[in-house]
Amino acid sequence: MKPAEIEAFFATLQAANPHPETELEYTTPFELLTAVLLSAQATDVGVNKATRKLFPVANTPQAILDLGIDGLSDYIKTIGLYKSKAKHLMETCRILLEQHGGEVPRTREALEALPGVGRKTANVVLNVAFGEHTMAVDTHIFRLGNRTGLAPGKTPLAVELKLLKRVPAQYMQHAHHWLILHGRYICQARKPRCWECSVTPWCKFKPKTTAPAT
Repeated sequence: MKPAEIEAFFATLQAANPHPETELEYTTPFELLTAVLLSAQATDVGVNKATRKLFPVANTPQAILDLGIDGLSDYIKTIGLYKSKAKHLMETCRILLEQHGGEVPRTREALEALPGVGRKTANVVLNVAFGEHTMAVDTHIFRLGNRTGLAPGKTPLAVELKLLKRVPAQYMQHAHHWLILHGRYICQARKPRCWECSVTPWCKFKPKTTAPAT
């Protein structure tokens, strides 16, 4: 995809959704970190259902620790891999209290040192909570980067690095959300809804599907 095409691609997404937001529900950086940590191999809808009950009771590192592993597990047991996630979250809360004064750190290195926090999670927190120009490549963005020709790559890191180079600076703040939402609802894995796609003119994918009959 050429620079002029990329510019038009993101200008179109921006026009349709000027202020995109994560679909995870949160009010503080810690709540966001918790929600993203819980969202691995789970849906945002499923995470939100659990955190709507958890956060009113415990939404700080100390409050999570006070629940204990069993108490925390009761709140998140509807989420996949909840046992390992509960363990990681408890360990993360201890580190936040012992090393960061109970606050979520603002550097990639410190975030990735937290249990259960990988590069993608760190990128989400840096972008959404702190406004950093990062690109969290999930399955949607990885697929979209390759399918459209926007940022082809064999690994999530390769796609991430290409996107960081190719996305115009004025779109970087929200590019992560535009791409995720587009991949989640339009450029879907099995049956991309190309007949509903606003960025088809710049996409390199040749659809084999058409709009369903009405």
